Amino acid sequence: MTGTLAFLRMFLRRDRWMLLWWGLGATLLYYSQAVSVDSLYDTQADFDKAAASMQGNAALIAMAGPARALNTVGGQVTWQASAFGAVVAGLMSMFIIGRHTRAEEESGRDELVRATAVGRFAPMAAALLTAMLANVLLGALVAVSLISYPLATADSIALGVGLTLCGWVFTGTAMVAAQLTASSRSMYGIAGAVLGAAYVLRAVGDVGNPVFRWLSPIGWYQAMHPFSGLRWLPALLIVVAAALMVSTAYVVFARRDVGSGVFAARPGPAHAGRDLRSGLGLSWRLQRGAVIGWAAGLFLVGLAYGSMGNDVGALVGDSQAAREMFLQGGGDLTDAFYATSMLMLAVLAAGFSISSAMRPRGEEDRGHAEFLLATALSRRGWLTGQTTVTVVGSAAVLAAGGIGLGLGYALVTGDWGALLRLSLPMLQYVAPLLVLSGVVRVLFGLAPRLMVASWSLLVLVLVVMLFGQLFQMPQWAQDLSPFEHLALVPAADFALGPFVVLGVLALLLSVAGQVAFSRRDVG
Repeated sequence: MTGTLAFLRMFLRRDRWMLLWWGLGATLLYYSQAVSVDSLYDTQADFDKAAASMQGNAALIAMAGPARALNTVGGQVTWQASAFGAVVAGLMSMFIIGRHTRAEEESGRDELVRATAVGRFAPMAAALLTAMLANVLLGALVAVSLISYPLATADSIALGVGLTLCGWVFTGTAMVAAQLTASSRSMYGIAGAVLGAAYVLRAVGDVGNPVFRWLSPIGWYQAMHPFSGLRWLPALLIVVAAALMVSTAYVVFARRDVGSGVFAARPGPAHAGRDLRSGLGLSWRLQRGAVIGWAAGLFLVGLAYGSMGNDVGALVGDSQAAREMFLQGGGDLTDAFYATSMLMLAVLAAGFSISSAMRPRGEEDRGHAEFLLATALSRRGWLTGQTTVTVVGSAAVLAAGGIGLGLGYALVTGDWGALLRLSLPMLQYVAPLLVLSGVVRVLFGLAPRLMVASWSLLVLVLVVMLFGQLFQMPQWAQDLSPFEHLALVPAADFALGPFVVLGVLALLLSVAGQVAFSRRDVG
């Protein structure tokens, strides 16, 4: 274990900004639910009516979790945030472990480091400690934010502790995945599949056979029942599962060669296919999994929102505050609800657009870009291919969310005309998504080291969407979000002017990024 502390200090220094943004994002996820729910209903009768409507919606239960104490603020926070919080913790853990273990082996840096006086398990132990500390930070921030709201101290702590433990389980599964393959891309695929399977098993157990819920660490986390009869025994299951996964990873690592995986890497074809003979084809091959995954996720979220049908009144209640804050001041209740749902889906899709725009930096960091640009592929052709995938992928992810929204509504109400009416307006949000990706591209061209701050753009639009009107933020601050300039269709008529202006701005930002990249050194 020689060198573990040195590695730990280095990993924490490398990840300090990333961990900060993950922590703030998770805290915002939980705290925003408390703020929005607490200000949504004027009377307890309205709250009870909305809770009864939510409890009878199988799609919402599958998306969020078991409906318990939904007529309380704490119960709503647990229901709306715990499943997604566990996914956030799982993704963070997966990326931390992958970055410091399999990605280092794949790049060859791990082998160089191991030529010095360091223990065999030191890098892996440091990566484990980094992920564990990151999850402790995540849980602590969530617990402190809810206690300060204020909500019940014991239940707030339980919600934070459960989140930390859930992150530890997915840290262990990511460590096991890192031992199985020689590619970080495959490792992320396996770890992501395990995370997705945990979410699906929990969803199936919540709407079907409860046995499946107990096969998922997310189900164990929610079985702690914060704010609805707190119990700590399920936390013990999470601890045992985390210890088992970490132990398995160590046993497998001790028996494999450094740089290889348990599953031998298969040689690729001798000749590349026609679709890989261009910058666009290669970019699509590298990002198609992300496009498909994000599109599937937005489709399911849209389907859950659409399943509310016309039963929006019971969800929102009769308070004027609910109409103004949650429905963004729209006129017709149903139209305003789905207009706001579209905005929420679009903000989620911004996560894909930003991550896709950051992909060229990852290729540059790994040295792949330098090899590609040493061939006949030009800088412009390479970056244009990446940009094209971002543009088309953003539109595809939005379309999937809109189709899910319209399909869910049509299945509940029988109004199949809504499939087109609710899906087409989603495409207007491609303009603000491309503005955000354009800003990332400018950073890539001018100051690539600052690209980690790109996620602050997503935090900005989330804060404006959730708290802009609630906290009466200055209008200039709200206008920083490109989403604020578009009409909330179908509650309002589509406005072509702002859409065109945002589209032109996105084009100018993208061109500026291209020019800046063409004038700097690669790497």
